[in-house]
Amino acid sequence: MSAHLGEHLRNTRKRRGLTQRELSERSGVSLSLIQKLEQGERNNTRLETARQLAHALNIPTTRLITEHTETPADPDTTNHWAPIHAALTATPDPTATPPEAPTYDGVRDALQAATPLFATDRFDTLTTALPPLLRDTETLTHTDPRARPLRARLLELTGWLMTQTRQFDAAELALERALDDATDHIQAAATINTQCWLLLRRGKLAQARELAVHWADEAEPRISRATPSELSTWGWLLLRLSAAAIRDNRPGEAEDALQLAHAAAVALGQECTPEGDFLRTFGPVTVALKRTENAMVAGQSHKVLTLASRIPAHSLKPTSNNRNRHLLDVANAHTQLRQYAEALDTFQKIRAGSPQWLPNQQYARDVLGRLLSRRRRLTPEMRELADLVQLPL
Repeated sequence: MSAHLGEHLRNTRKRRGLTQRELSERSGVSLSLIQKLEQGERNNTRLETARQLAHALNIPTTRLITEHTETPADPDTTNHWAPIHAALTATPDPTATPPEAPTYDGVRDALQAATPLFATDRFDTLTTALPPLLRDTETLTHTDPRARPLRARLLELTGWLMTQTRQFDAAELALERALDDATDHIQAAATINTQCWLLLRRGKLAQARELAVHWADEAEPRISRATPSELSTWGWLLLRLSAAAIRDNRPGEAEDALQLAHAAAVALGQECTPEGDFLRTFGPVTVALKRTENAMVAGQSHKVLTLASRIPAHSLKPTSNNRNRHLLDVANAHTQLRQYAEALDTFQKIRAGSPQWLPNQQYARDVLGRLLSRRRRLTPEMRELADLVQLPL
């Protein structure tokens, strides 16, 4: 985050004629933290806190910050994924003769077999299955031009996985290479969608917003004639725009983007997974999930629970990243409303469906930390959840 955060905060607060205490009361941010930021004792804070301050000051979040980076993975997690990092950066030796040269059919079939591992959060299996597949795909692309779309798809999936597990530099490398390999506009836009998500997770709101705006304009179809792939691609870019806008304290722009995404979803009529690509699943339920997420970002806990109650539970796969993120929003809303039993029940739902997904989520750690800090006694269930998300007690 900008080293000038405290200076920007102080100057804007004074222009608004607010005392530090008044800003604290309006924003919900503690007076002591505001004082430390303005005095330069701290030059960093969470994006959520920056958004609260910006909202109270009625300015975009990016006016306070130049860059915010979500906490990257810890060294142990980085070491766990080291083989994938190495495979991403390896350069094939054209003079080497592998014991068994990869074939197009073999790589294509291996990629098809691996895709469900991404979709179902089988992270432990991917640590061993993905490195050789990356190397084989890279080697094959140098000898068989048909392999280029396969490499683009595999790199997109790898970038998604690295973003999911907070390996942000590796994700950026994979997605840049995937975009370079894209052979058609739909594939390129799908990769851009994941790039926007990476930028959001890194707190680069302005870049995410600009990228989503540009590509949404490029991808906008004629709805009456659009294919499911075109509607899904456009809809997701609008959802990324909405997510960037709400975090940048631009609620009107966020709502406009959501309304357009809703129009694309209505045109589809139901949840659709174009070409079997789980990353492009889109429809009315997806838009409803993202509307709930926006409400949570805006701190509207009651609205989160109201919207969540209208989303059909049977439409959400237990391993869906969108479903899991949605349940974290529900758990956060329950926590803020002091409904602690309901919040714990929600965490258990995520744990039951995606035990390997949950430990990689900083958001889960933050919400559970707030929840446990308000409990006098910790039950064994609470301690198990804390251990799972690597929350120190």
